[in-house]
Amino acid sequence: MAAVLLTPGAGSDRNHPELVAIESALQPLPVMRLDFPYRREGRRAPDRAPKLMAAVAEAAIALARRIGAGPDRVVLGGRSMGGRMCSMAVAEGLPAAGLVLVAYPLHPPGRPDRLRTAHLPALALPCLFVSGTRDPFATPPS
Repeated sequence: MAAVLLTPGAGSDRNHPELVAIESALQPLPVMRLDFPYRREGRRAPDRAPKLMAAVAEAAIALARRIGAGPDRVVLGGRSMGGRMCSMAVAEGLPAAGLVLVAYPLHPPGRPDRLRTAHLPALALPCLFVSGTRDPFATPPS
Protein backbone atom coordinates (compact mmCIF):
# COMPACT_ATOMS: atom_id res chain seq x y z
CA MET A 1 0.00 0.00 0.00
CA ALA A 2 1.35 3.38 -1.02
CA ALA A 3 -1.61 5.74 -0.43
CA VAL A 4 -5.28 5.91 0.57
CA LEU A 5 -8.26 7.52 -1.18
CA LEU A 6 -11.17 8.39 1.13
CA THR A 7 -14.69 9.24 -0.04
CA PRO A 8 -17.60 10.76 1.92
CA GLY A 9 -21.16 9.64 2.44
CA ALA A 10 -24.03 11.15 0.47
CA GLY A 11 -24.80 13.89 2.97
CA SER A 12 -21.29 15.11 3.63
CA ASP A 13 -18.10 16.18 1.94
CA ARG A 14 -14.38 15.47 2.09
CA ASN A 15 -14.14 17.28 5.44
CA HIS A 16 -16.35 14.81 7.34
CA PRO A 17 -14.76 14.38 10.81
CA GLU A 18 -14.35 10.61 10.38
CA LEU A 19 -12.44 11.03 7.12
CA VAL A 20 -10.24 13.73 8.65
CA ALA A 21 -9.56 11.47 11.68
CA ILE A 22 -8.64 8.52 9.44
CA GLU A 23 -6.25 10.72 7.45
CA SER A 24 -4.66 11.99 10.64
CA ALA A 25 -4.22 8.45 12.01
CA LEU A 26 -2.54 7.31 8.78
CA GLN A 27 0.12 10.04 8.70
CA PRO A 28 2.67 10.11 7.11
CA LEU A 29 0.99 7.90 4.49
CA PRO A 30 -0.37 9.99 1.57
CA VAL A 31 -4.16 10.35 1.81
CA MET A 32 -6.54 12.06 -0.60
CA ARG A 33 -10.05 12.98 0.57
CA LEU A 34 -12.42 13.30 -2.40
CA ASP A 35 -15.45 15.50 -2.94
CA PHE A 36 -17.84 13.93 -5.44
CA PRO A 37 -18.82 16.07 -8.46
CA TYR A 38 -22.29 16.92 -7.14
CA ARG A 39 -20.73 18.42 -4.00
CA ARG A 40 -18.19 20.43 -5.98
CA GLU A 41 -21.11 21.74 -8.06
CA GLY A 42 -23.01 22.80 -4.92
CA ARG A 43 -25.78 20.20 -5.21
CA ARG A 44 -27.10 18.14 -2.32
CA ALA A 45 -28.45 15.13 -4.21
CA PRO A 46 -25.87 12.54 -5.28
CA ASP A 47 -25.31 11.66 -8.90
CA ARG A 48 -26.10 8.16 -10.14
CA ALA A 49 -23.65 5.36 -9.33
CA PRO A 50 -21.83 5.32 -12.72
CA LYS A 51 -20.82 8.98 -12.37
CA LEU A 52 -19.78 8.48 -8.73
CA MET A 53 -17.73 5.38 -9.60
CA ALA A 54 -16.07 7.28 -12.45
CA ALA A 55 -15.07 10.00 -9.98
CA VAL A 56 -13.55 7.35 -7.70
CA ALA A 57 -11.59 5.84 -10.60
CA GLU A 58 -10.36 9.24 -11.78
CA ALA A 59 -9.22 10.22 -8.27
CA ALA A 60 -7.55 6.84 -7.62
CA ILE A 61 -5.59 7.08 -10.87
CA ALA A 62 -4.61 10.70 -10.15
CA LEU A 63 -3.45 9.78 -6.63
CA ALA A 64 -1.45 6.84 -7.96
CA ARG A 65 0.25 9.10 -10.53
CA ARG A 66 0.97 11.71 -7.86
CA ILE A 67 2.83 9.20 -5.71
CA GLY A 68 4.47 7.42 -8.64
CA ALA A 69 2.75 4.06 -8.14
CA GLY A 70 0.13 1.99 -9.88
CA PRO A 71 -3.53 2.19 -8.80
CA ASP A 72 -3.15 -1.34 -7.42
CA ARG A 73 -1.03 0.21 -4.62
CA VAL A 74 -3.84 2.55 -3.48
CA VAL A 75 -6.33 1.55 -0.79
CA LEU A 76 -9.81 2.87 -1.57
CA GLY A 77 -12.59 3.49 0.87
CA GLY A 78 -14.78 5.85 2.68
CA ARG A 79 -17.90 6.34 4.62
CA SER A 80 -21.33 4.97 3.70
CA MET A 81 -22.16 5.76 0.06
CA GLY A 82 -18.55 6.71 -0.66
CA GLY A 83 -17.28 3.32 0.47
CA ARG A 84 -20.02 1.61 -1.49
CA MET A 85 -19.00 3.43 -4.67
CA CYS A 86 -15.38 2.40 -4.10
CA SER A 87 -16.35 -1.25 -3.64
CA MET A 88 -18.56 -1.18 -6.74
CA ALA A 89 -15.78 0.42 -8.83
CA VAL A 90 -13.34 -2.28 -7.71
CA ALA A 91 -15.91 -5.02 -8.40
CA GLU A 92 -16.14 -3.63 -11.94
CA GLY A 93 -12.38 -3.79 -12.46
CA LEU A 94 -10.70 -0.76 -10.86
CA PRO A 95 -7.38 -2.00 -9.41
CA ALA A 96 -6.79 -1.35 -5.70
CA ALA A 97 -4.64 -2.63 -2.85
CA GLY A 98 -7.65 -3.01 -0.55
CA LEU A 99 -10.89 -1.47 0.66
CA VAL A 100 -11.70 0.28 3.95
CA LEU A 101 -15.47 0.65 4.27
CA VAL A 102 -16.78 2.68 7.20
CA ALA A 103 -20.52 2.49 7.90
CA TYR A 104 -21.10 0.53 4.69
CA PRO A 105 -24.79 0.80 3.71
CA LEU A 106 -25.79 -2.87 3.56
CA HIS A 107 -29.38 -1.82 2.87
CA PRO A 108 -31.54 1.32 2.84
CA PRO A 109 -32.70 2.37 6.33
CA GLY A 110 -35.62 0.22 7.47
CA ARG A 111 -35.32 -2.03 4.38
CA PRO A 112 -33.08 -4.96 5.36
CA ASP A 113 -34.78 -6.96 2.58
CA ARG A 114 -33.13 -4.73 -0.09
CA LEU A 115 -29.48 -5.70 0.28
CA ARG A 116 -26.75 -3.71 -1.45
CA THR A 117 -24.29 -6.58 -1.45
CA ALA A 118 -24.62 -8.32 -4.84
CA HIS A 119 -21.23 -7.06 -6.02
CA LEU A 120 -19.28 -8.02 -2.88
CA PRO A 121 -18.44 -11.61 -4.01
CA ALA A 122 -16.58 -10.09 -6.99
CA LEU A 123 -14.07 -8.45 -4.64
CA ALA A 124 -10.77 -10.35 -4.56
CA LEU A 125 -8.73 -8.09 -2.29
CA PRO A 126 -8.49 -7.35 1.43
CA CYS A 127 -11.59 -5.55 2.77
CA LEU A 128 -12.08 -3.97 6.18
CA PHE A 129 -15.67 -3.20 7.18
CA VAL A 130 -16.24 -0.95 10.22
CA SER A 131 -19.81 -0.35 11.45
CA GLY A 132 -21.54 0.57 14.66
CA THR A 133 -24.22 -1.58 16.25
CA ARG A 134 -26.88 1.13 15.85
CA ASP A 135 -26.27 1.91 12.18
CA PRO A 136 -29.68 2.05 10.42
CA PHE A 137 -27.99 1.05 7.12
CA ALA A 138 -26.58 -2.19 8.58
CA THR A 139 -29.12 -3.86 10.83
CA PRO A 140 -27.66 -6.98 12.46
CA PRO A 141 -29.67 -10.19 12.02
CA SER A 142 -32.24 -10.85 14.75
